[in-house]
Amino acid sequence: MATNEILRGLMINPERLKDLATEAKEFALQHGVLFRTNETPNSSEDFFPPNGAWPWPSTLDDAVLVTEFRQGIVATYAPFTLFPSPVPKAVFHQALAVQTHFNTLVDKISQDPGFLEEALASTIQADDFTAKLLGIYRQVQHEGRTQSIMMGVNRSDYMLDQREDRTSSLKQIEINTIAAGGFGVADHLPVVHRHILRLAGLLEESQCVPDNNSTAGIVRALAKAWELYGQQKAAIMFLVEDVQFFIYSHRHVDSELWKRGIPVIRRKFEDVLKAGFLDRNKKLFLDGLEVAVVFYRYGYMPNHYKEKTWEARLLMERSLAVKCPDIGTHLAGTKKVQQELARPGVLERFFPDQPQVVEQIRATFAGQYTLDMGPEGDQTVAMGLAKPDEFVLKPQREGGGNNFFGEDIVRMLEEVKGDKRRAAYILMDRIRPKVEHNVLLRRGLPLQLSSVCYEIGVLGAYVRHGGEMVLNEVAGQILRTKSIEHGDGGICSGVSVFDSPLIY
Repeated sequence: MATNEILRGLMINPERLKDLATEAKEFALQHGVLFRTNETPNSSEDFFPPNGAWPWPSTLDDAVLVTEFRQGIVATYAPFTLFPSPVPKAVFHQALAVQTHFNTLVDKISQDPGFLEEALASTIQADDFTAKLLGIYRQVQHEGRTQSIMMGVNRSDYMLDQREDRTSSLKQIEINTIAAGGFGVADHLPVVHRHILRLAGLLEESQCVPDNNSTAGIVRALAKAWELYGQQKAAIMFLVEDVQFFIYSHRHVDSELWKRGIPVIRRKFEDVLKAGFLDRNKKLFLDGLEVAVVFYRYGYMPNHYKEKTWEARLLMERSLAVKCPDIGTHLAGTKKVQQELARPGVLERFFPDQPQVVEQIRATFAGQYTLDMGPEGDQTVAMGLAKPDEFVLKPQREGGGNNFFGEDIVRMLEEVKGDKRRAAYILMDRIRPKVEHNVLLRRGLPLQLSSVCYEIGVLGAYVRHGGEMVLNEVAGQILRTKSIEHGDGGICSGVSVFDSPLIY
């Protein structure tokens, strides 16, 4: 595409590259493509330069990059690509079209205790984190659900698997059912990328970067759940982490909720433990406020929990508050469930008499294989040991940086192949994505042309009231791009950056 020609030209004109990158960063800051820094992840206060050094650098670009001012910076541009990445129109629309079906599937799984128990039976013997989640699910099921309003915000992640004939097919990497993020940044980045394309003389291409407003979709779902709860003075609570890199994405959502007259509070697990309680009707109260919706932005990794933290999670799950997600929806996003869904005939359980829906979903699946104890799991171990470069080994974890590739697969399988610990993992076919070229803009990273690949993330939001799905929609899309030298991804881990699709 024309962007490749521009990139090649920039590589032989470093001053022009620097000017374009500076313009992109300043435009990003101007339009709210923001990120807290590693040095001050919980502060939005202005800092003076260290040792009273004046004047400040002359440009915003200098202000976020010059080493001697680094201690005085509390926010920077979120990492992103200089140019948007080319995405085929057909696969882009395929990813959007299937998302409402994935929303329905996740919701159906969350309501099916028999399936969850069967799918996770071996995993909970090997993975304590999943076992504790399922333990809460069982207790809530035993006591009886108190809330008939269910809400989900999911993100289904895909890569384009390049076939031998050089065409690409859409393959799902995973589906995230808790704390799916990046929405605020992704909403504002298309404006930045269109601006850079126009500066580079690519006027026609600038019209091929679609708008994105995932914040609006998430707000609609949260507002609908709050409305159905039926208490105007009740608040939506963001359950947040100690280190809040993505505070500005959250602020896009909560400011829109406040505009609708919906109170928003931000609390941590510790706050729920100290001040949270249920009244006799199981309504959740915190600091004198009734909580209508708990919006989990945290709680998806084992290190998010201490012994007492599990008590806070159980308290919220037992409450009348709408949970996004509830514990069943959280479990529906585990890697083991995704592997079970890839088995022949399993999707038909959730979509009887809907063969077209089954076909749409199944077309996105890559090969996934069980590591449960038994002949089938033994065969998977042998496959992984024989051809480790053709697979990815996945534990039951979210958040990036958890998967194993190549020789690390061999090391891990050799360690666990003879006992039940292997059931904590699944094996998946490795995607071979088409390689693109781009410049990754990240604070402290040199300006250079990189060989990259991207993931397409599609956000979906839904609200169900009893047996009726009252809202089910595609909320937006998020592209994340990384250098091909990395196997795993992740924005916070410093591997991936935000991107926009250039549809062709």
